[in-house]
Order: sequence, then C-alpha cells, then structure tokens
Amino acid sequence: MRMVAALFALLTPLWIIVDVLVFSWPLTIMLVVGRLVTSIAFGMLARAYRKSARMADAYRALAFMFAIPTLFFIYSHPLLSHFHMAGPAAAISAGYAFLPFVMVAGLAVFPLTAAEGVLFALPVLGAEALVALMQLNLLSWSSHLGAFWLLLLIAAVASLAGMSQLSFMISLVRQASHDTLTGCFSRASGEELLDIQFHISVRSGAPLAVVFVDLDDFKRINDRFGHDSGDRALRAAAETLRANLRGGDILARWGGEEFVIILPGASGATAATTVARLRERGLGTRPDGAPMTASFGLAERCADSADSWSKLLEIADQRMYQAKVAGKNCCVGCAEQK
Repeated sequence: MRMVAALFALLTPLWIIVDVLVFSWPLTIMLVVGRLVTSIAFGMLARAYRKSARMADAYRALAFMFAIPTLFFIYSHPLLSHFHMAGPAAAISAGYAFLPFVMVAGLAVFPLTAAEGVLFALPVLGAEALVALMQLNLLSWSSHLGAFWLLLLIAAVASLAGMSQLSFMISLVRQASHDTLTGCFSRASGEELLDIQFHISVRSGAPLAVVFVDLDDFKRINDRFGHDSGDRALRAAAETLRANLRGGDILARWGGEEFVIILPGASGATAATTVARLRERGLGTRPDGAPMTASFGLAERCADSADSWSKLLEIADQRMYQAKVAGKNCCVGCAEQK
C-alpha cells in the first residue's frame, strides 16, 4: 500500500507536462494545482502509512487510496467540460473521463471480499453519478447511463478478481499453517500460537496448560499394516482429539505420531480433566480393531514455574516419556498423577 501511494505521488505530477502542452493556460493552471494537491495527498498517505495487523488500519488506508483520485475526478472532469476542446486537447480531456474506470479496475489488485469490493466501489460510482448530474445539459442521459453501466460491470469483474485473490491467499495460508494429513496446525504454526498464548498468559496472569500426546506403538501399525493404514489411524486420532476439545483449544501435529494440545486459561486440574475425557472417549481404533491409546504429558505454566513456552513444552515432553516408561496409555501431570 505504501509503495503504491508513493508511486502515485511521483507519477501524478509528471502528467503536468502533457497538460501544459495541450491545454490553454487558464485551464492548465487549475489542473496543475489539482495534480499537485493530489500528489501531496498521495505523499502524505505514503508517509503516514505503517504496517499494521489491524483490519481497521488497512481499511482506512485503502479508503484514502481511492478517495484521493475520486476527489480529483470530481474536481477535474466538470472543469474540463467548461472549455471547448479540439484535436489533441479533446483526446486528453476524454482520458480524464476514464479515471473512474481505472480506479474500479484497480480493485482487482487487492484481495477483497464481495462486501469490501462493493464498499470501495460505491464512492467511485457515486462520483460518476454526481458528475453526470452536473453535466446533463452537455450530454444526453443515455450516454451517462451507458458509461455508468460499463463502470458497474468493471467494478463487478474487479471485485470477482479480488475475491479470487483472497480465496487463493486463504488457501495458501491454510496449506502453510496446517498439516495436510490430519488438518491440525503444523508444528511451525503451533510454536507461533504457543508463543502468543504464553505471552498472553504472562500478561494476564491466567493459567496455560500444554499436553504432549504420543500415540502408543504406532510404528507397529506402519510395519504390520502399511503406511496407508497408519495415515488413516492418524487422521482418526486427530479427528477424535479435535472433537473433544474446547472451541478455543489448539491442536497441532508435532511430528510423526506426536501431537501438542494448547489449553489457554486451563489450570492443571482442568487440563487433567480434559485428558481424562480424551482417554475415556478413546482415540479411535487400530487396523486390527484394538483401541488406539496414547501417552500424555501435562504441564501448566504457573504450577511448573515455566519462564518460557519452550520450557513449558519441554516439561510436558519429559512427562510424556515418563508416561511411556510407566507402561503407556496413561498421563503424567503436574502432580505426577497417572
């Protein structure tokens, strides 16, 4: 956004050379003033814009991006209509009339929803309608209606292009952040989310529990029944885990048959209850019909005095291995409960 605004700030005044060459001086002066003001506005937008994760900031910046040329069109087009044009001046003057079409076509550059596309196109359509009302005595209403209809079609196509971009970006983000086999968050995404939740927990003083899950004897499934059966068992276990967690809980595949469950706001006792529920309801079945079991290691930030998310995860991992040593199909928690 900042680069686009800076580019327009540099390019807008360059057209002054053309205006000086083809238009008479009274008109040229007024167009030069309009272009300089427009260029300054783009420059201020480029200078003021800062990267932000807030959607409100993005909406505000994009609104200014479209408002600046829209206001220039409302200023320049009626101005040009009051002067008699011929030859090159008439051709350049006609080019000013196409500014709204360029603006709505520019919507295709941004990944927008349908509602956002309509929202940003409406001011441009309104500017075209306003100019048409101001010039009804110069052109027939059918000419204005035809131009408005074409502008509406271009806005619709540009909005569809923006929606396609948004859908593609969402797909890419999901592929990058989720494990393709199980649909859980990937390890990289899980680490980022755990880091965020840990800092939230520290600031608010709220508890944060982490559960390390390792499916028992999973290698035997791959060795005996093949990797396809192992993949199906993994998917079934992930679906069962996800179905029995709260809406705000986070499930990430940590690698192989290992999963990490992040429980924001959960104390050690609450997390232990969650694990007990998971064990009671089971994790699906193995290819031979036997129940799928897992070893669980539980850690909680406050109870374990963890000073970083990596330390918290390390404690949960160690307790998961303790559960393995203790005979598998059990949970080792903050109080070494099984």
